[in-house]
Amino acid sequence: MGPPVWLGDLHSAAVQMLLVAGLALVLPGIVDRFDNRHRIALMAISILLALRYAWWRATETLAPFGFDVDCLASWSLFAIEIGALASSLSASVLMSRIRERGAEATEHADWWEPGPAPRVAVLVATYNEDREVLERSILGALALDWPAVEVCVLDDGRRDWLRAFCEGHGARYIVRPDSAGAKAGNINHALGVLTADGPPDFFAVLDADFVPHRNFLRRTLALFHDPRTGLVQTPQHFFNPDPIQHNLGLSRSYPDEQRFFFDHMQPARDAWGLAICCGTSSVARMRAVAELGGLPTDSVTEDFMLTLALQERGWETHYLNEPLTEGLAPEGLKEYITQRARWCLGLMQIARSRIGPFARNGLRLRDRWSVLDSVLYWLTTFPFRVAGLVYPLLYWYFNVTVVDARVPEVLSYFGVYFLWTIVAFNLLSPGMLIPLLKDVSQHLGAYQISRAAITGIIWPHGHPFSVTAKGGDRSRLQIQWRLMTPFLGLFVLTFVGLCLGIVSDRFAYYDAGVGKSVILFWTIYNLFVLALAVLACVELPRREQHVADEPERAIFAAEGEAPRRVWIADLSIDTARIRGRSWGDGTRGVLRIPGVADIAATVMEQALDGVRLQLVPDDAANSALLRRLYAEGDAPGIIASRLSSVARDLARHLSFDRST
Repeated sequence: MGPPVWLGDLHSAAVQMLLVAGLALVLPGIVDRFDNRHRIALMAISILLALRYAWWRATETLAPFGFDVDCLASWSLFAIEIGALASSLSASVLMSRIRERGAEATEHADWWEPGPAPRVAVLVATYNEDREVLERSILGALALDWPAVEVCVLDDGRRDWLRAFCEGHGARYIVRPDSAGAKAGNINHALGVLTADGPPDFFAVLDADFVPHRNFLRRTLALFHDPRTGLVQTPQHFFNPDPIQHNLGLSRSYPDEQRFFFDHMQPARDAWGLAICCGTSSVARMRAVAELGGLPTDSVTEDFMLTLALQERGWETHYLNEPLTEGLAPEGLKEYITQRARWCLGLMQIARSRIGPFARNGLRLRDRWSVLDSVLYWLTTFPFRVAGLVYPLLYWYFNVTVVDARVPEVLSYFGVYFLWTIVAFNLLSPGMLIPLLKDVSQHLGAYQISRAAITGIIWPHGHPFSVTAKGGDRSRLQIQWRLMTPFLGLFVLTFVGLCLGIVSDRFAYYDAGVGKSVILFWTIYNLFVLALAVLACVELPRREQHVADEPERAIFAAEGEAPRRVWIADLSIDTARIRGRSWGDGTRGVLRIPGVADIAATVMEQALDGVRLQLVPDDAANSALLRRLYAEGDAPGIIASRLSSVARDLARHLSFDRST
């Protein structure tokens, strides 16, 4: 008697998986991610495998139609999954092209000559940010390398100390009589004031926690050589780790959650003429925005709506993929989720507005696709994440089969598609996709974002506007019990259900053979996701740290000793960690940072490989240090991950090793 049929199928599926794995080893030496022909080939294969998987799911894995729970569960999961798959297909099409404009910006660096340099207003919109957050943003904007620039601070908080600070440093302070229209209304009021005084040629927008690099205007204004260019957007980089990086101990090995969008998706969208304004770190042509009557105020994501309004009138939005600003990522998990839920709500408002994809307006077909792509992402990805955690429980507790499939089929259809997607996207966006961590980042806000998406599409203007809190005291450990409880509850339910299924077929008697392995793997994977989600809800203490800092040479002159060369490992506005040397606690001296300043310093504690200094900069040194930390240098943080480094840091975090 020959081997079972399923064993032969398993062998065939394994061969397919090994083929993809083999290609993963060969293709990095062949594929050029900046060659659109290569990108099209990779994404075409990904799309074909996705369609193959969808066909198999539709024809082979669903419960028969009937008035029972099996049918309802099976078909509802399939509907949610197909929505998420449609979003993935749209992203694959977008990723099949790319455009980088760095060479263009260099070529047209002085397009306005021999005439005078264009006049630029830099608008810093603020509401309730702390003094130290605003101080570095304003001083950074004042340090811009541009001959004709005016820095304007738009204070919706109406704070006397901020007025005095602006007057003392040469920035223009602007307030308005009301707070209508939120940030967009604040900017529109400022544009009206500037227009009355003689409008600038261009204006830049910075959130209150973002600092421009000194060459921000020189690089972005170069792309306005094309008279059709209405707006230039640059990426957002962050000098602090986001909550996922920080709470999982991955700030030195895993990129922040927005890196894929800004470093890879935006250049791809730009190749289609669909680059999105993201509010901060953008520069707009005054005449183009004046044609619109100012920034739209119909959505809490006024930046995306501005993009569409400009494109409707024939203006183009371009993307310059260079690290020209850096800002503060949400430091707490609640703020992180609030920010994303607000983005989601804003997209739903746009979809239902006069400039939505189904309204009668002047948008191009691809502009409508751009909106639909974003709506699909918010409306399908996160509900699918919630479903992925809940639906396996139906099997373990109620014997409801949601996916009727055997292991060889799952490997052949889903496994091959999933593995190829990882290979292809890591070729086009190296170091961006680690599935487990990507899933955790989406699961953390999945419920809140799903609620915002569903209620927003039905009731777009029935929700209050929430500003993302930045700054504040983050020095103590906090457990976000309200966010953690659902994940903790699902972990317990999943683990108990798995145990019940293992010890008693009474709870899982449908298919004790190979079919059960599918739900078993799904359940075990969910346990890992839920465990990391629970861990991410433990907010670890933070100290000010500029994650961009590479070790650099400095000199420390302790009192009574000859100056010694040291390496600076971490640097902030008031602390520095130096390695390779040791002094006793309380030792005073001067830290000399080449090109910055001499700063009074005291040894505050011993570190693993050196000491940590408390810095006491005077006003001049403080300004120089702010410029050094935030207005100069390359991209802060991690722009790509390595699996080995991520695994090492995660293992260290799980072992409670907090040494630096």
